[in-house]
Amino acid sequence: MKDSCLSISELLEKYFDQEVTEGEKHLVENHLQNCPSCRDTLTSLEGLKSLIKAPVEKAAQEEDFPWVWQKIKREIQPQEKQGRWPSLRFWLVPSPLLKKKVWVPAVATAVLLMALTTQVIFKKTPSYSDASVVKYVESQTHHIMVYESENAKMTMIWLFDEGDQESSKS
Repeated sequence: MKDSCLSISELLEKYFDQEVTEGEKHLVENHLQNCPSCRDTLTSLEGLKSLIKAPVEKAAQEEDFPWVWQKIKREIQPQEKQGRWPSLRFWLVPSPLLKKKVWVPAVATAVLLMALTTQVIFKKTPSYSDASVVKYVESQTHHIMVYESENAKMTMIWLFDEGDQESSKS
């Protein structure tokens, strides 16, 4: 390939796409008159254009452009801002899945399980771990206190003298 063909090959695609200046256009046309290799390259570009153009034109004929334009137009037009009530109503309306009666037993079961579990979790337990009985007996000389634990089977007896001194028996 000649040096002139190398410089023209860079301009040939621009010439084919009609993106050259007037000076570049005259330069390419003068070169094409004397160079069969560059004319063949230009002819192959035209053939490539026709190969691409045919399927695109066929698809364009089959496409429903008014429908596409309506869809585009609907998306680019500013949408009116909804008031608070329609927006709130949208969130309060149950979905179609919730309207089915299959969910009623499932929700009822879930609520029942939650109620039972909360009773078990929040059940108040006494601070002492087992049942017990305390008896207190007073006399003129001694005071006696008896502590009986039912679960541990333990009995504690406190004997108080008049001077508040403690003695214990078990």
